[in-house]
Amino acid sequence: MKNQKNKYNLGLFSIEVILTLIACLVVFPMILIFINSFKSNGEILSDMLALPAGWSLGNYKEAIAKMNFFKKFANTVMVSVLSVAGIILFGSMAAYKVTRVKSKVSNAIYYGILFTMAIPFQVLMVPIVIVARNLHIVNTLHGMIIMYWGFLLPMAMFLYCGFIKGVPRDLEEAAMIDGCGQFRAFFYVVFPILKPITATVAIINVLGVFNDFMLPLIMINSEKLKTIQLSMSVFYGTYLNRWDLIMAALMLSILPALIFFLLFQKQIIKGMADGAVKG
Repeated sequence: MKNQKNKYNLGLFSIEVILTLIACLVVFPMILIFINSFKSNGEILSDMLALPAGWSLGNYKEAIAKMNFFKKFANTVMVSVLSVAGIILFGSMAAYKVTRVKSKVSNAIYYGILFTMAIPFQVLMVPIVIVARNLHIVNTLHGMIIMYWGFLLPMAMFLYCGFIKGVPRDLEEAAMIDGCGQFRAFFYVVFPILKPITATVAIINVLGVFNDFMLPLIMINSEKLKTIQLSMSVFYGTYLNRWDLIMAALMLSILPALIFFLLFQKQIIKGMADGAVKG
């Protein structure tokens, strides 16, 4: 038993060392961006790995002004929040109906949703633009939000379906006996039980929408409607020789998602674990 215990500890230590090295490799580029965001362009070109001569916020101030960062941040937050709110509302309601109503139609809808998840986004880029133009929602934030509903709803619905199957029917049936309709039974009885998977869906999609580049690229032309990631791409092309500004802008684009993850990391892990067990 003693030898087995020592062998187990040695194996665990080896895994911890490997994971630590992988974590360092992942974090190192971000540390490099952070350090270089405080340097002058000359310092970056002379030695990228050295510490800055002075820790000035001048690069950040200039990058914020040139990017119009706060406007782009507001656009991105609005799109992210409204997109995720719609995905949660429509995804949970659709999954509840498909799961609870056993019929050929509901099965066809369910498997149709699974099929759409396998279609690459690149295949749909041209049809998206054509449909958006016909609906007159190109170059609008609300049009982009509607598009996110369409693209991200299948995954959310799939996750909700797996979770709802584990919710006892007796709870909603008892509510209906007490006078609740199906609509109220869902929102007052079933939906609160879906909190773990709702947290999972919300967190995954908030980070996904916030960091998305492709859909804003094909949907948005106006400078005042651009999101952070799209604005970052344009900024990079405009100031290609100003690595000091590029590093500061990169840090600004990374920082909101990083803060979000650090604030909600417990909910992210708990929501994903609960969702996996229930699903």
